[in-house]
Amino acid sequence: MLGFNSQQKYYLYVEPVDMRKGLHSLCGVVRNELESEPTDGNVYIFFSRSYQTVKMLVWDKDGFVVYGKWLARGRFEKINSAIAEKKYELTYHYLIMLLSGVSLIGVKQRPRYKLN
Repeated sequence: MLGFNSQQKYYLYVEPVDMRKGLHSLCGVVRNELESEPTDGNVYIFFSRSYQTVKMLVWDKDGFVVYGKWLARGRFEKINSAIAEKKYELTYHYLIMLLSGVSLIGVKQRPRYKLN
């Protein structure tokens, strides 16, 4: 897999993660903390405590892929820590905005037709 798409589900782990964690440790967070299976094809998103680094874990047909981004300057927007759940589902479009530095505070998506 070389990219993400709007057909996938995106789950943000709301607690900061030690970015020294590798593939196996991130899979452990998905299983133990998020109570999900990392091989389900969903994208799991983890931010560092400083919100300067992000890692995304996804299962690709025959193995895991870990994407990472470290900002040379600035920080990603912190998602509201008042969320009661450990995982927060994002849409593909919100993920792209978040990674691009767009503030999600007050962002509201207008209704669109969806073909089921």
